Amino acid sequence: MQVLLDLIARHKRGDATGVTSVCSAHPIVIEASLRHALRKQQALVLFEATCNQVNQDGGYTGMTPMDFVAFVHGIAERVDFPRDRIALGGDHLGPNPWTSLDAATAMDKAEVMVAAYVAAGFRKIHLDCSMACAGDPEPLPEAEIVRRAVRLCSAAEAAYAASSGEAPVYVIGTEVPVPGGATESIEGLALTTPEAALATIEAHRVAFIEAGLEPAWQRVIASVVQPGVEFDHHAVIDYDPAKAVALSQAIEAVPGMVFEAHSTDYQTRDALAALVRDHFAILKVGPGLTFALREALWALDAIESEWIEAPHRAGLRDVVIERMLAQPGHWQRYYHSQGHALAVDMHYSLSDRMRYYWPDPAIETARLQLFDNLRRNPPPISLISQFLPHALHALRSGSATRDPLSLAMAHISAELDDYHHACHPHDQH
Repeated sequence: MQVLLDLIARHKRGDATGVTSVCSAHPIVIEASLRHALRKQQALVLFEATCNQVNQDGGYTGMTPMDFVAFVHGIAERVDFPRDRIALGGDHLGPNPWTSLDAATAMDKAEVMVAAYVAAGFRKIHLDCSMACAGDPEPLPEAEIVRRAVRLCSAAEAAYAASSGEAPVYVIGTEVPVPGGATESIEGLALTTPEAALATIEAHRVAFIEAGLEPAWQRVIASVVQPGVEFDHHAVIDYDPAKAVALSQAIEAVPGMVFEAHSTDYQTRDALAALVRDHFAILKVGPGLTFALREALWALDAIESEWIEAPHRAGLRDVVIERMLAQPGHWQRYYHSQGHALAVDMHYSLSDRMRYYWPDPAIETARLQLFDNLRRNPPPISLISQFLPHALHALRSGSATRDPLSLAMAHISAELDDYHHACHPHDQH
């Protein structure tokens, strides 16, 4: 994808620009991102779907790659955002959804998935075969990780040859822990060493060329590393540039490549800008945006409690927790607290396991009723100020309305502002 190749080329020439990768399948987050980009006059918006969210079996969203493309483009059409300014990526594409199967079977399914992503129009492909399948040694040897990544790249290139459009670009490497945030305490987080980062890149380069994939290697734009940023349920490790100097410098001599940073959710504005400056130029954000969505919906629920008479309230918070308790599969393995501490985790954990529950029909019905209540009876700015101060600022500056959807998107946009500031340091919009 030429626009990403050009962006990386500018960064390599010394222009400290980057790109935000929005990793979410929630329609309000997607719409907020598009409207934010329109206001900021961004030339590109990058959305990524993970292998667990979207795959040929439907993933936990129920969407195939083709479905996800139609989903994003449908929202773009509704908000009058040009399709040619949208880039789509696949994150952690590999056997991860099928690790309970043997490696041969899981890799067969991963090949089908990667090909489906490319055929659907995804053009940023993260090849990640770092996870062990049934019967594999743990951890999986790097040589085997590379061999499997090459296999998936071959499948992606074949799918591209059979389709139209621009050639895909690739991202290699992975980070520990898995995306979505750490599930345990994050004490003692270790940065990727410069030696390990360069060894991973070199191993992939040699294997790509030996497999006849040199043209694809010229389109590898980034490698995923751990620059010292992470979050768990209630804590964040902030980026410390002084600790990452050697790692940052290591990529400078590698042609055409930057680092991709995962788990940048909840970093400060200054930390995000420092990451981009230090060549971690692709910033992935996912739970941080759905966490902001949850904050906005909880605030609107609180406004409803103050403003709407009890018999007519939607009670969204209560409905969500009821459904989470009735269907604990998405959080039970991650939250190990009990009693009140568990309730705090379910509501407020930074890993935001709640994001898996928004499509639930009962929850969506309650959300729609909440929005209808506040549309029929718009709240005063005093209540908006109390519970949604970022949205009030947007309302009074003219970039939001009193409509509850607009208020929720304004709150999400405040988070996106920090990423825009980091990736577009010269932009005064």
